[in-house]
Amino acid sequence: MSALTCLIITKNEEANIQDCLRSVQWATERLVVDAESRDRTVELAQSEGAKVLVRPWPGFGQQKNFGMAQAQSEWILILDADERVTDDLRREIRACLDRWNSGSPVAYRIPRRNFFYGAWVRHGGVYPDYQIRLFRRGSAKYNEAAVHENLMVEGEIGTLDSPLDHHTERSIRDHFRKFGLYTTLAAEEKAKSVQRVNVADLLIRPPVVFVKTYVLKQGLRDGVRGLIVSTFASMYTFVKYAKLWTMTERTNSHPDAR
Repeated sequence: MSALTCLIITKNEEANIQDCLRSVQWATERLVVDAESRDRTVELAQSEGAKVLVRPWPGFGQQKNFGMAQAQSEWILILDADERVTDDLRREIRACLDRWNSGSPVAYRIPRRNFFYGAWVRHGGVYPDYQIRLFRRGSAKYNEAAVHENLMVEGEIGTLDSPLDHHTERSIRDHFRKFGLYTTLAAEEKAKSVQRVNVADLLIRPPVVFVKTYVLKQGLRDGVRGLIVSTFASMYTFVKYAKLWTMTERTNSHPDAR
């Protein structure tokens, strides 16, 4: 198999980093770029044999791009600390790289199973949740969006069949802990292209998201978890636009600040 670097960016991930690294023990290189964690993330990553680089947090895309530039392998696999490579995915990646030739894709999207509160949520639009994570070094780069950064690939993108497991919110507390940060980042990103928020954005968008997630995309089939996930999706939309409203109001009230 061609050499493969697994790259993980972290900040205060002591609860996740060891299991993540153990799921990719087979990689040629395991590289962790840590944003000055205040817990035991660095110590635990090093105890698993990973190479760890510590630097201030510049943003998701920039941090990943930095790590990609440090990778020593021909191929790079990007993971979040709360993700795990399944045995089936490991075997498929190995087979894919073994048979790769110049006519093959330069990057691959991977289906992701999202686990909420200890169980895989199959509906509501959260599966297969394809993520482009495997690519040849030099063929891709992340943009610098504040949140939900995108990997820009130069060349053909293939699709793998085996899933990546994502142990996202393990509890309601986890969901709320991420909620504040991500709604702020999403509002800041949206503010780059939106100058004004109206009543319809706050009154109509959130219930539309709920109906789309819970009814049209069958979130209801996941029982209570599906209801909670769909409600959080609606709340996320409301809070994002509420925060965006405060930003645009401040800007519109002080036009010289633009």
